Amino acid sequence: MNVYERKFEQVLKKVQKPARYIGNEFNSVHKENFEKFVKFAFCFPDVYEVGMSHLGMKILYHMMNERIDTVCERVFAPWVDMEEELRKADIPLLSLESHMPVSSFDIVGFTLQYEMSYSNILNMLDLANIPLKSKDRGENMPFVCAGGPCAYNGEPLADIVDFFILGEGEEVNNEIIDAFKEWKESGENRISYLERISRIEGVYVPSFYDVKYKDDGTIESVKPNRTGVPEKIKKRIVKELDNGYILDKMIVPFMDIVHDRITLEIFRGCIRGCRFCQAGYLYRPVREHSTDKLIETAQKLIDNTGYEEMSLSSLSTSDFTCLQELVDRLLEITVDKRINLSLPSLRVDNFSMELMEKVQTVKKSGLTFAPEAGTQRLRDVINKNVLEEDLLRTAGIAFGGGYNRIKLYFMIGLPTETMEDVEGIADLAEKVIDVFYQIPKEIRKGRSVTVTVSTSSFVPKPFTPFQWEPQNRIEDLVAKQKFLKERIKTRSISYNWHQSHVSFLEAVFAKGDRRLGNVLVEAQRLGCRFDGWDEHFDYEKWLDAFKKCGVDPEFYAYRKIDHSETLPWDHIDIGVSKQFLVKEHDKAYEEKTTPSCREKCSGCGATSFGGGVCFE
Repeated sequence: MNVYERKFEQVLKKVQKPARYIGNEFNSVHKENFEKFVKFAFCFPDVYEVGMSHLGMKILYHMMNERIDTVCERVFAPWVDMEEELRKADIPLLSLESHMPVSSFDIVGFTLQYEMSYSNILNMLDLANIPLKSKDRGENMPFVCAGGPCAYNGEPLADIVDFFILGEGEEVNNEIIDAFKEWKESGENRISYLERISRIEGVYVPSFYDVKYKDDGTIESVKPNRTGVPEKIKKRIVKELDNGYILDKMIVPFMDIVHDRITLEIFRGCIRGCRFCQAGYLYRPVREHSTDKLIETAQKLIDNTGYEEMSLSSLSTSDFTCLQELVDRLLEITVDKRINLSLPSLRVDNFSMELMEKVQTVKKSGLTFAPEAGTQRLRDVINKNVLEEDLLRTAGIAFGGGYNRIKLYFMIGLPTETMEDVEGIADLAEKVIDVFYQIPKEIRKGRSVTVTVSTSSFVPKPFTPFQWEPQNRIEDLVAKQKFLKERIKTRSISYNWHQSHVSFLEAVFAKGDRRLGNVLVEAQRLGCRFDGWDEHFDYEKWLDAFKKCGVDPEFYAYRKIDHSETLPWDHIDIGVSKQFLVKEHDKAYEEKTTPSCREKCSGCGATSFGGGVCFE
């Protein structure tokens, strides 16, 4: 028992949900002789039940722990009650497995899934007694790294993170650990390790690059400040998924988590090219697991977890080329064991009665579809490539098959959107209701129908055709939400929406640069944390932080950017060319669509990686 464990046990008696902090779950990994390993703290900047639902953490946790020279332990953001008790008891942030101080690890890695988690990253570093800025960390302090989708524009965290991992981590993480071992044995200084790994493809060391600004606040240039580092940093991908690390076991928590089930990843990437969707561009090219490998993995996951539900994971499940075969073979190993099969991310344009009947063999799950926009004109602008008749046909199939609840996801504030487009959301939902009542009474059996409409506010994201777009102002988003709510007349439609103030800050940090680092430090000092949670988000504190740092957040969120401007992330190479994104941006204003990758190659540039749907 280390010096903190007894004090920590006393603290557990004073907090909600102590199961968040005790560890020792089934399939968790515990290694003795902690000090002999390369020690990696995998930090998720949200609570346990959110972080434990994240597939990337599960993969990298088990992969690193299979190394005989490495120990990887989990760290989650303590909820506010636990943070208060830790600070009162003078206990630093501890890892979940061994309850060792995070500051005693060699590498402290954060996954950046959402911009509104940034304040939690700083708060976790503060709780761990690790200096917030990389320049203030001494020779014996851990290296702080970050990966995940937000790392592709990590500039707001450039003064805080020692290095970013761009792309998929299965291969590059091993190379980073190997380099750490060599550096440790060499006895060289801290900078030398960063120099070593800066030569690894997919690793970005922000302190090795200087940013110059113009008088108008835009960026003049981003250039290396030393030899041996690349002008542009290229992301890493696993080219052949079946030959990469295969996750065949998962930690089974003691408490309910957000996605408490087996997650079976079937492919990476997306063929569709929706112009608002960052993931659809970041994860190109599409790479699929083979059906045989998926069945083998699914069986092992069932045997190693005991879960009663399995979900297929991808950006667009119905685009998996062998989906019908995969579902048939999965049902052979799940139905008898009463394991429910869930297929999220289905598209309305290739939904079938046959598929629906198969997935409800054990239990009828809910159905969710994402038309994204209320009118065909706007769906063409965003390249959704879904027709109204597709949605209504799918609704009819679902209602005829016994469903009476459907969720529809839309965005408001999309480029070129008008109030007619917003009204189209209500019209479309009402047409879905009408489809239900066209079903024969003997099939409806007296059931009523519920359609849940949810709208999120459009946030322009890096590496999308809409990265040059401004976000709608908060007052405009609120007006559209109010208008839509008033336009929905039937009680059969319920309407949910997201806070527009949160979306504003999300846009600021999504498109931001290094000048936002001081804002983050100040916001953490003011008490900002858990900004993705409504009950803890404090907009006024954020405005105060911007004001104290002399930074105008509207510069990042509300300004339309010219195609010729240097963007904060232009020195990052995701494989998709900037020229392609410009062309897609222009096509959006022409209301022209681009076919999927399987219909016709659009020349995005992802062929530079080799493999994938581009070459089939």
